[in-house]
Amino acid sequence: MTSTAVVQRNGRVATAEDLAPLAFAGYAHFTAMQVRGGQVRGLDLHLERLRTASMELFGQALPDDRVRAHLRAAIEAGPADLSLTATVYSPAGEFTVAGAEVEPEVLIRTGPAASGPAGPLTLTTVEHERALPAVKHVGEVAKTYFLRQAVAQGFDDAAFVDRQGRLSEATIWNLAFWDGAAVVWPEAEMLAGTTMGIVRRQLDRLGVPQRVQEVTPADLPALAGGVVMNSWTPGVAVHRIGSAPLPEAPSFLELLHRAYEAEPLTSP
Repeated sequence: MTSTAVVQRNGRVATAEDLAPLAFAGYAHFTAMQVRGGQVRGLDLHLERLRTASMELFGQALPDDRVRAHLRAAIEAGPADLSLTATVYSPAGEFTVAGAEVEPEVLIRTGPAASGPAGPLTLTTVEHERALPAVKHVGEVAKTYFLRQAVAQGFDDAAFVDRQGRLSEATIWNLAFWDGAAVVWPEAEMLAGTTMGIVRRQLDRLGVPQRVQEVTPADLPALAGGVVMNSWTPGVAVHRIGSAPLPEAPSFLELLHRAYEAEPLTSP
């Protein structure tokens, strides 16, 4: 009988002794994915994310084949459909200067498959810029803080506006907009999501126009729709950001889901 949740360190079941120091540490990065039938979409993007972030944080990266072996071990230990988070960390811990002699390690957690909220969502705007925005790192208290503040104000979540007044991303989401003919991706410093990468390359293959441009809250009334996306889903409709309403755009939402589903599932 397979378990519904798995926690493994370097491909083996993690012990309390393994996890105890990590429970109080925050210098690490991760990627999150949905596994369906034992396979994932955009595996190359997840591996690239882990490799690039490891070089940034640790100055070295684990070989892709070793990371894939750890992913396989966790997937094979669970049900065919699940959520998976792979975290890469240094055993030297945080508040240390670890050299190349300390190789990063991999902690993988699996849980029930997810597909995100149904939407549509309302987002408040918050002036915020993430540290190391291109890295999906752990310990970002601001994400949960601003989510909670948004809900207390009657919104579903929060979108970030940088010091130049540009919309960048939401707490755990990328933003995407529709102008009626093309997909508009915000230009700002942000985390480029793996789902975002999947959708962009599949939209290219479908011949759908896309562009990257600065989007401010003042630009929203001229747009024809908006969504958020992350590892759960390629699109949840957003019908208001701050005080600006966004029109329903079912064809835009359908297009994003169609592009995502065109990405082949592959085995680690």
